[in-house]
Amino acid sequence: MSSPSPVGGRSLPKTRGWTVVRGLAGACHPGPTVAVSVLVSVLAVASGRDPLGCVAVGAAVLAGQLSIGWSNDAVDAGRDAAAGRAGKPVVGGLVGARVPAVAAVIALVLCVPLSLASGVAAGVVHLVGVAAAWAYNLGLKATVISWAPYAIGFGSLPAFVTLGLPGEPWPAWWAVVAAASLGIGAHLANVLPDIDGDLATGVRGWPQRLGAERVRLLVPVPLLAASALLVFGPEGPVAPARWAALAAAVLLSGAGLLLGRRRPRAPFAAAVAVAAVDVVLLVAGGTRIGGG
Repeated sequence: MSSPSPVGGRSLPKTRGWTVVRGLAGACHPGPTVAVSVLVSVLAVASGRDPLGCVAVGAAVLAGQLSIGWSNDAVDAGRDAAAGRAGKPVVGGLVGARVPAVAAVIALVLCVPLSLASGVAAGVVHLVGVAAAWAYNLGLKATVISWAPYAIGFGSLPAFVTLGLPGEPWPAWWAVVAAASLGIGAHLANVLPDIDGDLATGVRGWPQRLGAERVRLLVPVPLLAASALLVFGPEGPVAPARWAALAAAVLLSGAGLLLGRRRPRAPFAAAVAVAAVDVVLLVAGGTRIGGG
C-alpha cells in the first residue's frame, strides 16, 4: 500500500475533522456525562421501565448531559484561558469556542423530543433539570445559590424515570432528596480543584465563598446524607446488603476526603463512586423508587 503523496516536499496535513471530534469529546465533560447517563439508565431498568423506555431514558439523559457539558466549555472559554486550564479543548486549541456552542444547541434541541418520548410529564421534568444546568452555566455558577441547579438537575432524574411508568407515579420523597443531595455533593467536589482559578477570574459561587479547605471537609456530608436516605428511607427492616452499601459509601467518601489534599480530583471521583453505590442500593436491594 502506498503512503500519502507529499505536497511541496511535506506530508499532507491530517484532517481537521478528527481534531474536531477529539475536541468535542473532551469538551463534553466525558466522565460526568457517561457516569450520569449510565447510572440513570440502570435506574430506569431497576424501576421497571421496558427496554424501549430504558433506551429512551438513556438517550435523553445523554443528549442533555452533552448539551450541558458543551455549553459549559463554550461559555467558560475566556475564563478557562485566563486561569491557564490548558487541558480544556478550547483553551488547548483543538476547537474554537463556537464548535461546542453549536454542538450544545443541537444536543439541546435533540433532548426535547427524546425527553418527551417518555411522556409529557416525565419529559417536562427532565427538561426543567436540563434548563437548571444551563442556567448554572450561563451565570448562576457565580452566585451564592450555585448549588441549586445541581440539586434541581439531579433531583429531577428519579421523577423522569418513574413518571414514564404506567400511571405516571411520582418517586418516593427520599429518592428525590437523595438525588438532590448527590447533586450538591457533586457540585462541591467538581468545583474544589478549580476554586483558586475561579476566584481569580471573578467566579464567586457558594463553594468559592467557602474556600477550598471548608469545601473539602464538606463534600462527604451531602454524599453520605444521600446514602443514608436510600438505606433508611424505604419502609421495612434494613437488610445486611444495605448496611454494607452504606459502609462502602462511608469508606469512599472518607478516601475522597483524605486524598483530596494531594489529589484535588479525588473528591469528585469519590462522589461518582458513591453515586454508583447508591444505584446499587436501588438495584441489588430490590428497592423501587416509585412512590405509588
